[in-house]
Amino acid sequence: MIPTPDLSHLKRADYEHVYEPAEDTFILLDALEEDASALLEAKPLVCLEIGSGSGCVSSFVGSILGSSCLCISTDINHHAALATLRTGSQNKTAIDSVIANLTSPLRTRLRHNIDLLVFNPPYVPTVDEEVCDAQGGRNIEGSWAGGKDGMQVTDMVLDQLDDLLSPQGRFYLVAVKENDVPGIQGRMLNRYGFQSEVVLQRRAGREHLYVVRFVR
Repeated sequence: MIPTPDLSHLKRADYEHVYEPAEDTFILLDALEEDASALLEAKPLVCLEIGSGSGCVSSFVGSILGSSCLCISTDINHHAALATLRTGSQNKTAIDSVIANLTSPLRTRLRHNIDLLVFNPPYVPTVDEEVCDAQGGRNIEGSWAGGKDGMQVTDMVLDQLDDLLSPQGRFYLVAVKENDVPGIQGRMLNRYGFQSEVVLQRRAGREHLYVVRFVR
């Protein structure tokens, strides 16, 4: 069993600005742990987590893959980018943390070079204006406000996926039932030819959580 990263360095004041790991975080860790052997066998060279928050997931990935993989994270929230650096240091995992909107400064340089892409998006359905305010404010609200069907931010990443993933790349996406997971899978297959599988699902309070794995 791969231990959950140590987050004892993050205090209550940090979580006023940074998303605190919750059930959606832990189902993603569990999915990555289930696939750990396959990930190691694939020998990924570049991993990117979009929206790193506390850095829990990036640090977990780093503990699986070791120093042979370049682990990069992005977050629009500068508090989250700093927290991710601190979490990497606390857990002795090297993470290059970048303040960025999704993949904006990396898309050209990393085109078709990302072997492992991970995204726990803002998936809560809200009015579209709330997404614009949250993303524009670059604060903690950006970690959960998802717009219509909770898909406004996720759709931006899905539309970039074909440019981002390497030929052998894997993409792990967290979603909820309201996001229409079968619809996402069908669209990505028909539009881009991506195969996908729900690797884990569970109920957490009122949410029905999924982790979907996409490959070429």
